[in-house]
Amino acid sequence: MRAIVLFLALLLGLAAPAFADDVATAQSVIRAQEQAFASDDAAAAYSHAAPEIKQLFPQADTFMQMVRQGYAPVYRHKSFEFGEARASGGHIAQRVHIVDDDGEAWEAMYTLEQQSDGSLKITGCSLLKAGQAV
Repeated sequence: MRAIVLFLALLLGLAAPAFADDVATAQSVIRAQEQAFASDDAAAAYSHAAPEIKQLFPQADTFMQMVRQGYAPVYRHKSFEFGEARASGGHIAQRVHIVDDDGEAWEAMYTLEQQSDGSLKITGCSLLKAGQAV
C-alpha cells in the first residue's frame, strides 16, 4: 500500500512541472496578444489566433475590428490579471480577471490548443461581466 501511495505521489510530482510549463506558455501567448491589442498591432494579435479563428476572420484587420466591437474589455482595460487555469491533453483553459476602462469588472475564459507544430494558439475567449449569471 505504501508503495502505491509513493508511486502516485511521484507521478503527481512529475505531472506538476508539465502543467506549470503549459500554463506559463499559455499565459505568455495571452499576454503577447493583449500587448498587441494595446499597441494596435493587428498582425501580432492575429498571429496568436488558432486556425479556426482565422477561418472565421481571414484578415488581421477584420479580426481586430471584431475584438474592438465585441471584446472591448479585452481590447482596452485598466487591469488584466491571470486567475485559475486548467490543462489537459494539449488544451488549456485560462481565466483572466479584467477591469475595463470604466472600472467595470469582467471575467474572460481563454481557451488554447496545442498546434501540430507544438505552439499554443488561442481558440476562443468567452467574456462575462463579473457577477453576471452564466
